[in-house]
Amino acid sequence: MKAKSVVSGAWDVATRPLVRRWNWWRQPRWWTGTDLPWERPHSVGKGPMAVCNICHWAGAEFLGTEHVESAMCPRCGSVARDRFLLFCFLDCSPHDASMRVLETSPRLGREYRRMMRSLFHYTSSDFDLSAHRGDIRIDLQDIALPDSSVDVLLTPHVLEHVPDTDRALREIHRVLAPDGAMYLQIPLQQGVTARPTEPEFHGDNTPVHFRFGWDLIASLEAAGFDVEVLVMEEFAKVLRGENSCPEPDVDGFDVPSMIEHAPTTKLRPLVDIYMSKIHGFRPEHQFVTFRCVKR
Repeated sequence: MKAKSVVSGAWDVATRPLVRRWNWWRQPRWWTGTDLPWERPHSVGKGPMAVCNICHWAGAEFLGTEHVESAMCPRCGSVARDRFLLFCFLDCSPHDASMRVLETSPRLGREYRRMMRSLFHYTSSDFDLSAHRGDIRIDLQDIALPDSSVDVLLTPHVLEHVPDTDRALREIHRVLAPDGAMYLQIPLQQGVTARPTEPEFHGDNTPVHFRFGWDLIASLEAAGFDVEVLVMEEFAKVLRGENSCPEPDVDGFDVPSMIEHAPTTKLRPLVDIYMSKIHGFRPEHQFVTFRCVKR
């Protein structure tokens, strides 16, 4: 059974670029325009319950396991980190239809993008168009957009694949409008930034140049951003020493190192334990989003 699981996982990774390129996995049409993603769910009553904050699907539980890359919504296909990124953006930014929103390498397909275009002036981008089908092609190190042309940048799990971090941050700062915001997600699994000790690749066979830690904040501030770290309430308590450290797991997260170097003055607890459970934002230490506002 274990060998079968390994083979299945390897096949999924190998074929994912083709699936995205040719749209072999066609998502159902779920966006109707009636349920807005910033509307909070009402009480879900007794028993286990899961609610997707993107498409408003509700059921007993998400598909897969409790993990930032899993807990998939059976309706829209979002995994937990997709939902947390949109939650952070909609909770911290005004809901303005004229807002110019750029998202780099969004995982979700046409129905998600259709929804976003109905709510904002939304554009999706990618660097490798064989992996995703963005509206435009962008290299974060040399963004072919005018100064101050973006109000909000959503960039999930892209920066670790960029060779020159500082150059990319300067370019992002340039294209953001005054007081514009970047919502940045990276796989933050340790306290201090380091390069991979051996070649590392993520789902679309893109190389990882950095395994970031909390010291990324210093680079963000040096590039001209004011930074908040958006986390779960329970994880904020862990980082501040108010709650005990979670038991060691095999998920690759070095929580003791994350605690040791935690930027406690930058933390902004955004999601309580109730919301983290129903939206699938668990375990809490796997969910970190940087809100970076242009100075």
